[in-house]
Amino acid sequence: MPGKAIHVVMLPWLAFGHISPFAQLARKLVSIDGEPIRVSFVTAAGNLPRVRAMLGPAAAEAVAVVPLHLPRVPGLPEGSASTAELTASGAELLKVALDGTREQVAALLADLRPDAALIDFATPWVCDVAVPLGVKVLHLSVFSAVAGAYLAVPARRLPTSAGDLMSAPDGFPESSVVATVPAYQAADFTYMFTSFDGQPCVYDRVAASIKPCDAVVIKSCMEMEGRYISYLSAQFGKPVLVTGPVVPEPPEGELERRWASWLSSFPENSVVFASFGSETFLPPAAATELLLGLEATGRPFLVVLNFPKGADAEAELRASIPPGLEERVSGRGEVCTGWVQQQHILRHRSVGCYLNHAGFSSAVEGLVAGCRLVFLPMKGDQYLNAALLARELHVGVEVVRRDEDGWFGRQDVSDAVAVAVADGGDGDARNWRDFFTNQDVQNKFASDFVRQLKELVRPA
Repeated sequence: MPGKAIHVVMLPWLAFGHISPFAQLARKLVSIDGEPIRVSFVTAAGNLPRVRAMLGPAAAEAVAVVPLHLPRVPGLPEGSASTAELTASGAELLKVALDGTREQVAALLADLRPDAALIDFATPWVCDVAVPLGVKVLHLSVFSAVAGAYLAVPARRLPTSAGDLMSAPDGFPESSVVATVPAYQAADFTYMFTSFDGQPCVYDRVAASIKPCDAVVIKSCMEMEGRYISYLSAQFGKPVLVTGPVVPEPPEGELERRWASWLSSFPENSVVFASFGSETFLPPAAATELLLGLEATGRPFLVVLNFPKGADAEAELRASIPPGLEERVSGRGEVCTGWVQQQHILRHRSVGCYLNHAGFSSAVEGLVAGCRLVFLPMKGDQYLNAALLARELHVGVEVVRRDEDGWFGRQDVSDAVAVAVADGGDGDARNWRDFFTNQDVQNKFASDFVRQLKELVRPA
């Protein structure tokens, strides 16, 4: 007879790049046979419909979506619920608003009395209200272990400069492909250590979240990132639990007729699909080089470009398309903006190459779909992910960049695609694809995580 269900509260940062991995883990936890787990998913009230859609009907009974009511913050648009609606400065104010829900969260935890709370970097104060209630607190990182190991460990001493960030912290795994990084990447990393309007920087919030918690959770596995996971555990002095990489379930429904018809007009594995997620944006000059590079491949291509909140997306799109390109690639090249059915597109028989920003979830989606992978990271952890995936795991190809400023040209794009689609260009991708899609492997990841969670919250 199964025992009493373990009750887990989840409180992700209010960005869908964070909410989505939490929701994926929630679905995974409540679907394990013979392991009674229920989840309370806490997020801003305005996010509830989208979160429920992410969870799907199968998880609806076991996952309760609980609304938070954000306080008014000067300068933050009323009704804001996620970074998707905000500029960069607005996202900083959203952190202030989330900090203002401390009393609500304390009341929720006192009422729900969960066994554990899984928190994100933005709410380190949850430890202060959870521990007196006997609630175990786990920090769930939505980033790869290599990114956390390079950027977020105590050995990354403060204050830090762009020069400091060109080298890995003390004790970092030897012979790593990211023992050093180019100047343009290090300059981008300084964001994590920058305070805005006197608020704690991202690094400070991560450190404050992890230091008092009972364990760290990573959505990766030892097979992929073992030495980085071990380094994290040693640095933080606490266990690191792994959930295994989140492998997407087959998408429901049919691909939109417009794209289904267009893609079906091309031979199998011939189309290059380029997409960078909803929160990664290419400057017009970079988008222009990307498009000219894809034109130069001679292959059909579909490119999705998105733009920052407040931008005129159609105007930005027009500015990104080089003069004459649409006429030259008419019939074989499409450029659009907005949401598309990415999983359906990746699984279409004509799509053979996926050029992406090296978001970990996106890379796994493409790999599982059987696409050759090309990485064009644009910010933060994406640079470290791309290096790991291309140079350690050998599942894709990076677009070559200039070290000092990260510039890339059309030939660099064309060359990367050519290498990726060539015979043998998938490197070890097939082995990793088989590993990710092996149901026994996935079941073991889930059961091992739940066992470790049980040992933590209900020690014998």
